[in-house]
Amino acid sequence: MPAEPPSAPGLPAGLVGRQVAGYRLEREIGRGGMAVVYRAKDLRLGRTVAIKLLAPELARNEVFRQRFMHESEAAAGIDHPHIVPVFEAGEHDGILYLAMRFVDGGDLRALINRDGPLPIERATRLALQIASALDAAHDHQLVHRDVKPGNVLVAAGTDSEHPEHLYLADFGLTKKSLSLSGLTSAGQIVGTLDYAAPEQISGSPLDGRCDQYSLGCVVFELLAGAPPFRRESDLALLWAHLNDPPPELRGPRPDLPEAVGTVVARALAKAPGERYPSCLQFVAELRAATGPAPWSGGGPPTRAVPAVARAPAGPTRLPDPPIWAGPAFHPPSLDR
Repeated sequence: MPAEPPSAPGLPAGLVGRQVAGYRLEREIGRGGMAVVYRAKDLRLGRTVAIKLLAPELARNEVFRQRFMHESEAAAGIDHPHIVPVFEAGEHDGILYLAMRFVDGGDLRALINRDGPLPIERATRLALQIASALDAAHDHQLVHRDVKPGNVLVAAGTDSEHPEHLYLADFGLTKKSLSLSGLTSAGQIVGTLDYAAPEQISGSPLDGRCDQYSLGCVVFELLAGAPPFRRESDLALLWAHLNDPPPELRGPRPDLPEAVGTVVARALAKAPGERYPSCLQFVAELRAATGPAPWSGGGPPTRAVPAVARAPAGPTRLPDPPIWAGPAFHPPSLDR
């Protein structure tokens, strides 16, 4: 029987089988520098959930504590089929915990590693789900700030035309842009460098266009197999996000229409004001740039471009998720 992996800083070893609040920990399914995620049984309702535990010494740090508690409030406040539902958050014996839906599947990082680069139709279909989740968060004045493949969970879809259902996860780095700007110090970089927007690096004020830039990096990776900027050091990578134009997408993907690269390049504009008004608008332009949809006869081919007009006020509301999107969890990437 393999030894249990070492625990995150300050978390006692051998937690499997222990009870945290009303949850019995069954097995570890993910870990990072700040937290460990377990598959657990909700003893009150009998359902399977995922429990995220924050290391006690980090919980004693008020900045980390506020960020963790904000994660629960932010995620629980959004009802959206492409955002992982949060059930409960609290503290037990000095350990902060977050209970969320258990998603049985992989993440977008594993999908890219296995299948990438992806056909434009599949990449666009995946990007649309992420974009709808991000715009819903932005309607709640929330900025995710760490959009990356490891934070997008992949569950089974309904049929061959919709084989994947994505969930945006890990709101631990979100920021309620108007009221919680004090959670990070001036100039502090929060997020993953491969997908960090220039304004994150420079310490400028952030809004939803920051997430659009990160989504643009993810879309580039879906199509090219790697993020737009790859450098030998973190410093060089930061410089590239701030100063270097994005590489030509048709370099690694000469089969793509030139317009696709133009659309992705706009999402990766250095100045937020030069990007699209919303993430859904970005994906709509991406779909339009791919050209006419495949045609099998029986009438003239048509181009299917989704309507993405945003309501002037109020949160984005999508239909409730289907039954197949029930209890399931693959751990989000927890490393910062």
